[in-house]
Amino acid sequence: MRLVIARCQVDYVGRLTAHLPMAKRLLMIKNDGSVLVHSDGGSYKPLNWMSPPCWLEERDGDAPEGAKALWVVTNKAGEELRITIEEIEHDSAHELGVDPGLVKDGVEAHLQELLAEHIETLGPGYSLIRREYMTAIGPVDILCRNADGATVAVEIKRRGEIDGVEQLTRYLELLNRDPLLAPVVGVFAAQQIKPQAKTLAEDRGIRCLTLDYNALRGTESSEFRLF
Repeated sequence: MRLVIARCQVDYVGRLTAHLPMAKRLLMIKNDGSVLVHSDGGSYKPLNWMSPPCWLEERDGDAPEGAKALWVVTNKAGEELRITIEEIEHDSAHELGVDPGLVKDGVEAHLQELLAEHIETLGPGYSLIRREYMTAIGPVDILCRNADGATVAVEIKRRGEIDGVEQLTRYLELLNRDPLLAPVVGVFAAQQIKPQAKTLAEDRGIRCLTLDYNALRGTESSEFRLF
């Protein structure tokens, strides 16, 4: 992972346009190819980013007058994240190694077990291949086949957020390189899915599924009962 603290301007050019004026920011270039632009506020969420697959070119010769460098990040759709750098205060690279992935809490682990037992919850004709299907970047919660025989990767969360969609996206990219499995589609399953996560998932062709924990356990929900 490369970490750069720089005074920079950021412009996103694509289906939408966005502009971040010149200011000091953290630029994060991850080993999976993604590029994220962070400020010192806003919690974990980047101000702007480009998700893989994408490609970073350092076009210093094309930098505008007064700028030290120009970075252009392009995705497969031809959209660009253009980072104009005025000054670099820090530039370092770090080898993090293979991440073991998130450890499921008790509810998520039980959801995975229940969904594997009742795989038809995903739809008629679904069949289980296996739980915890191991990849080079961590285990896929459930790998199964749909009624048409296509491979489906399922990521399960108690609360579905953007990070979970990104995690499933990385799994899908890797699994689709395997000719024995490809094409692989994704299902993002959770008890609650945030609107932003749903929008991102649907934009990437990932189906979202809201799970009813009580229904999977074979009990009735008491959510709307008075007693």
